[in-house]
Amino acid sequence: MKNKTRVLTGSLIVLILTLSIVVVAQIARPYRNGSVWQVSYIQMKPGMETAYLNYLATDWKRNQEALKKDGLILSYKVLTTEAHGSGDWNIMLMTEYKNMATMEANEAKADNVLQTVIGTDEKQMQGYRDRLAIREVLENRLAREIVLEPRR
Repeated sequence: MKNKTRVLTGSLIVLILTLSIVVVAQIARPYRNGSVWQVSYIQMKPGMETAYLNYLATDWKRNQEALKKDGLILSYKVLTTEAHGSGDWNIMLMTEYKNMATMEANEAKADNVLQTVIGTDEKQMQGYRDRLAIREVLENRLAREIVLEPRR
């Protein structure tokens, strides 16, 4: 009798735990992960706004469009704001990727596209050195968009 009670109690506990796991696994969240953004915070140097915006409207845009055409990025944006202090950023560059895995998996392809559009590594490094005179990169971040809708 004691053995039957133990077996029934044990079976009941296993059933309750199994049902608990199923309930936890079925929790619906009202949000889901969206795309990933690479965000650069830039400080344009005084008097150099036109020079840097000209670079963005030509070379940087050409790079972004080539990456977009090859399906390596989804979109890109440029936002400006007033700086709130002498060490604050006044322009934000944003590049949107489908997700983190896609961004990382396509690094070599993106590098090949930039080699085609801009040129050799040396030419790219010279461009970085040239832009030091007109802007300073204060920070780079990756951000994940949260879509306020349940997973489909």
